[in-house]
Amino acid sequence: MSNLLDLAPVVPVVVLDDAESAVPLARALVNGGLPVIEVTLRTPAALDAIRRIAAEVPEAVVGAGTVRSPEDVEAATEAGARFLVSPGTTPGLLAAMLAAGVPFLPGVATATEAMTLAERGVRELKFFPAEPAGGVTYLKALSGPLPDVRFCPTGGITPSNAPAYLALPNVGCVGGSWLTPRSLVTAGDFARIEKLASEAAALRP
Repeated sequence: MSNLLDLAPVVPVVVLDDAESAVPLARALVNGGLPVIEVTLRTPAALDAIRRIAAEVPEAVVGAGTVRSPEDVEAATEAGARFLVSPGTTPGLLAAMLAAGVPFLPGVATATEAMTLAERGVRELKFFPAEPAGGVTYLKALSGPLPDVRFCPTGGITPSNAPAYLALPNVGCVGGSWLTPRSLVTAGDFARIEKLASEAAALRP
């Protein structure tokens, strides 16, 4: 797989209450130009959703988000997750993700956390929660002292502020939940989701 941060400008952050929606949702996102899909482990349906997307939408690069423990790592990879995303990083979780054999974006919110991971050879990180943690201004400030670290900011990202993040040299992509609101997923309005994905795919400056 190519570098995870370079596959698409926006990674949809998906919360699914019903695994039946997973395949049509993934197809809508892929058709809209966003092949990288993060299914968060926040609902009982998440692992089944990952399993279905991995089996039925091979052109999608499906991963697991809200990975918080070694057990989450094992369950997600067994379900077919091709990458992992965590909100923060503990020593035990980092060890499990390093051993998993798939790309991962460990969560950080400070320079110290980013430096600690860089010491372990991990230089592609999730910056979370992006807007509350300092947003574009903070990431711009980090690019000087940490030029070899790249981020996927997530948390408070919208279509209006995403281009400012994507214009930063140390940002490869952004994560956003605006592409798959529960209202559209529940209504089965996958045509609208495909349109939102198409608009997001064109956001990179």
